[in-house]
Amino acid sequence: MRKSKFMLLSVLTIMACSKDPINETEETQTQTQTETNELGESLTEIAYPDNVGPVSEVYYTGQKIPVEKQGKDYVYQGDIMIPAHLTSSKPQKLVYEKGEEVDQKSVGRTNGLWPDNKVYYSIDGSLPSKDRVYDALKHWEANTNIQFIERSGQSNYVYFTSGSGCSSYVGMIGGRQNITLSSSCSTGNTIHEIGHAVGLWHEQSRVDRSNYITVHYDNIKSGTEHNFHTYDEGGFDGDEYTSSLDLGSIMMYGSYSFSKNGEPTITKTNGSTYNVQRSQLSSGDKQGINAMYPGGGTEPTYINGEYYTINGLTVLRMYDAWLYNTQYGWLEVIFEDSYWYYA
Repeated sequence: MRKSKFMLLSVLTIMACSKDPINETEETQTQTQTETNELGESLTEIAYPDNVGPVSEVYYTGQKIPVEKQGKDYVYQGDIMIPAHLTSSKPQKLVYEKGEEVDQKSVGRTNGLWPDNKVYYSIDGSLPSKDRVYDALKHWEANTNIQFIERSGQSNYVYFTSGSGCSSYVGMIGGRQNITLSSSCSTGNTIHEIGHAVGLWHEQSRVDRSNYITVHYDNIKSGTEHNFHTYDEGGFDGDEYTSSLDLGSIMMYGSYSFSKNGEPTITKTNGSTYNVQRSQLSSGDKQGINAMYPGGGTEPTYINGEYYTINGLTVLRMYDAWLYNTQYGWLEVIFEDSYWYYA
């Protein structure tokens, strides 16, 4: 399961690729939904389903990524909203010399993990079918260590509101962050978008996906090819909490997502299609989210040999120190008072 592993600040890690068999969970095999492969496109969450905007590249948390511009909004991989005020058109200075004045207004500094496993939320009074939100929240609480608490003045919270499609930001970005739900967004779509809000990315973008699936770019709608990039292609690192790709994940694209001709855009490596599900968190989803949000107040730990992106800088944890890969080679850096400095 592909997760955005947030600790104190925006954090993503990457582990070695695995060639284990595809994880087709019981949820996939026994799902009660009537959707077929041909409905895979309709199950794919899209922020702006009726319009494909121009694609440009921006720097976000220190990485260059392709985003679709929709007015003032930046959209990544169909339904992931990128906060425009935290992006830049050019690389930001992220490491300082000791004693150097830091840029207090630098971008790419987000919080990511929801403190104390508590996510505060509010629902737009005009949002139709509010039960899909309540049902989705109950499902999350019943299967994870996360609590969802109705907002009572908290500054950081999720706001469920109407939109042209289904969309969400990834992790806690600070302040009010919208989860948009059009009238066609189901309870399952809502579970998916909440997954983004607590830190989950898309399953099909795992770094090791070619061991399990094939992406057929010839069948993808023009202008949406970037939605199928792996996260290392986009510059992000990430932690694979399950040893193999999980076709049953609620964060997985369907076989026909963004198809331009009715032919599959994703198949298993043997050429066969698969059923996408939007009914519940898979066992892999639960495993990953509970690793991100342990119970009993336990804090996740940084692991030697893994890469992290913390406060906009990708660093390697090694021998309990932080190393930064610069044009001059690996240099040790330290993190103090929310900023990175050369050791």
